[in-house]
Amino acid sequence: MATQLPSAVMETVVTFQMIFGQFLGFIIPFVILFFITSGVASMGADSGKTLGLSAGIAYISSVLAGVLSFVIALIVLPLFITESQPNVGEESGFSPLFELEIDPSTRVITALVMAFVFGIGIARTESPTLKRFFDEGKTIIEKLLWNVVIPLLPFYIASIFAEMAADGTVWETLASFALVLILAIGTHWIYLLGTFTTAGAVTGRNPFTSIKNMLPAYFTGLGTMSSAATIPVTVEAAKKNNVRHSMAETVIPLGANIHLAGSTITIVMAATTVMMMFGDLATPTFANMLPFIFALAVIMIAAPGVPGGAVIASLGLLTTMLGFTEAAVGIMIALYMAQDSFGTATNVTGDGAIAMLVDRFVHGKNRG
Repeated sequence: MATQLPSAVMETVVTFQMIFGQFLGFIIPFVILFFITSGVASMGADSGKTLGLSAGIAYISSVLAGVLSFVIALIVLPLFITESQPNVGEESGFSPLFELEIDPSTRVITALVMAFVFGIGIARTESPTLKRFFDEGKTIIEKLLWNVVIPLLPFYIASIFAEMAADGTVWETLASFALVLILAIGTHWIYLLGTFTTAGAVTGRNPFTSIKNMLPAYFTGLGTMSSAATIPVTVEAAKKNNVRHSMAETVIPLGANIHLAGSTITIVMAATTVMMMFGDLATPTFANMLPFIFALAVIMIAAPGVPGGAVIASLGLLTTMLGFTEAAVGIMIALYMAQDSFGTATNVTGDGAIAMLVDRFVHGKNRG
């Protein structure tokens, strides 16, 4: 156990935690810059009504999902997480073996603005050189995430918990995990019911029948933890909801990349939980969470398609807008990864509702 480990071992653990945490901070602006630039540039200057509607509805969907998650968190979490709990975010008594400062490559908001400037510029000018640069940069960052960050994430999370165990605050944190998991899954289904009810009102279809038709996509997403791998199943499910074949085959693959409402719900829920648990973080309010949710919805449009990619892309916002510490980031990642598969399942199921809406708005009355 961490409380029984020699000081030298704990100092080594803290050193790894420091280096990896700073490395995450260094690459996050690159994730935002390359993924968003590449995504926006790929849309093209004349991408048409379908793309614009899909992106707009996906953004609104993610914002509403985030607001729903925050409202439910504000109502339920204070019943279980009180101010009398230990401040698990306080510094431990262990110091790293050495100090190493890795500054972020740039500020997160700066990277976000640059991404849209270059993305829109490339789409307008159709510059093949710049597009290739950002596409290949995206590939490099994606390989870095798959080969370095994702394999080391469990060790980073373990180092956070080891330090907390040494401080005697780990059990309070673990007790909150089950609550957040159940609450997030419940919120996912409230969101899906609301989304398909809206789509049903617009298209004239029964929302419960529509959700039933999308269940194969939900369970496939649950098993694969990948929106991209679930695309064929999601497309077929959308067709059962009378979405035109050509529309389903266009909107669903697009939604797999830009619509992460389920992930947004979990990130907002987990962030609110961490802010309530950590005494040195700001109290979650609409004043500080609404701007975060609006910015998060933008980030989600181009989050990396890797396990945990959504939360990794959001870390810059968590640290700059909500003031998350390194320990808070570690708990945030752990909370998110515990239910990543359910978030993916919600993402792909919600894509079916977006396809219904886009089909209705582009072509008028749905078939059947």
